[in-house]
Amino acid sequence: MNAYEAVIGLEIHVELKTESKIFCASSAHFGGAPNAHICPVCLGLPGVLPVLNKKVVEYGIRAALALNCEVARFCKFDRKNYYYPDLPKNYQISQYDLPLAQNGYLEIDTGNGRKRVGIIRIHMEEDAGKLVHQGTVTTTPYSLVDYNRTGVPLLEIVSAPDMRSPEEARAYAEKLRSIIQFTGISDCKMEEGSLRVDANVSVRPAGTKEFGVKTEIKNVNSFRALQRALAYEIERQIELLETGGAVVQETRTWDEGKGVTLPLRSKEEAHDYRYFPEPDLPPLVISREWVEEIYRSLPELPDARRERYMRDYGLPAYDAGVLTATREIGDYFEACVKLYPQPKTVSNWVMGELLRLLNATNTEITASPVKPEQLASLLKLIDSGTISGKIAKTVFEEMFSSGRDPEKIVAEQGLVQISDAAALEAVVREVIAANPKVVADYRQGKEKALGFLVGQVMKATKGKANPALVNKLLRENLRDG
Repeated sequence: MNAYEAVIGLEIHVELKTESKIFCASSAHFGGAPNAHICPVCLGLPGVLPVLNKKVVEYGIRAALALNCEVARFCKFDRKNYYYPDLPKNYQISQYDLPLAQNGYLEIDTGNGRKRVGIIRIHMEEDAGKLVHQGTVTTTPYSLVDYNRTGVPLLEIVSAPDMRSPEEARAYAEKLRSIIQFTGISDCKMEEGSLRVDANVSVRPAGTKEFGVKTEIKNVNSFRALQRALAYEIERQIELLETGGAVVQETRTWDEGKGVTLPLRSKEEAHDYRYFPEPDLPPLVISREWVEEIYRSLPELPDARRERYMRDYGLPAYDAGVLTATREIGDYFEACVKLYPQPKTVSNWVMGELLRLLNATNTEITASPVKPEQLASLLKLIDSGTISGKIAKTVFEEMFSSGRDPEKIVAEQGLVQISDAAALEAVVREVIAANPKVVADYRQGKEKALGFLVGQVMKATKGKANPALVNKLLRENLRDG
């Protein structure tokens, strides 16, 4: 593997979160009965004309500015001609030689530090329909077509071939999703198809500059699958070259079950699509004033928020990165910090208990049963000595399952921490009397023995004892003995 270098570029399609489609008034919302969100325009019936949705252009400019691109003053739409069952017009309205934006970049974190990945272009286009396969794409006996997605507005974001490993490609895709989510133009839900990744990959002898023959990988529906598919395809191409074979330019699909890429079809060149200017749409002239207005409306983006968390809250880089992975996680964290101004403690609970349960239940943070004010109340109960940190985790799980306030759970379940020295003294003496060997070990200098005795007291009190007080009482009794 060290004798070869991978060259990877990604084409990422982002569905825009508009109310209506790009060229008609049909709903652009996800779901609905098959073929319910369609009209003569998105079906391309005779005599209809497309009308451009202004919000699509605005959202495209927002994405371009967030990704450091140059927004075109003049751009146009083109017809991309090809036949496929999910394309009712037999052409797709897209952009070719004069796209909306070009020459951008984003930065990713790698094992060797920060790396800049170029973005060649961003263009607007309409989505195709969706084939519903009766099985997998390679084994289905027949497929059904749903045109609801036809005409939903898309941005295609084309990276430069700057990535050299599956890990870098995954980092790029995750970073791009985060930036797009922060702008508010798309929810980027891969499971719903609102963010889709196509990967172009080739290999070449290490140290050479000329690109090898590339393949395109489609049907990648998660970032983990993207990384695995690229790793497999890189190995496959190297093995071909090492055994005297040749890589064929083609489109391949990723089979998640088998963990392999499989041939899908030969890869087309641009001229195969017979691009020509879309005759039913005039070119776009974009004013600098409008671009400036959109720029001023951009929110704080992930990198800026990450730096602020490190600077203003004193958080480690890792914490700041996790908390700014999505806009919603950062918003939750900040709402909690306003009520409980100890950022590192809040960070630990959000990154630990909260994200663990959200992931386990496949719940978005916006739908979290535990609200920021409830988490803040729980942390205040720990500080006041009402409950221990260990009991707090049990309370948190109950809060997550029921949505109830921590104070009510603590009161109803009798979880108030025992901080009365007299009440704990008897338990401490019982534990010492029941563990003479451990007591002897402690008195011989084995400090770990104390931890065992603390655990026995906590067990006897069902976790309610104040740990600091237990430590103090044990040391006093063991010293006196």
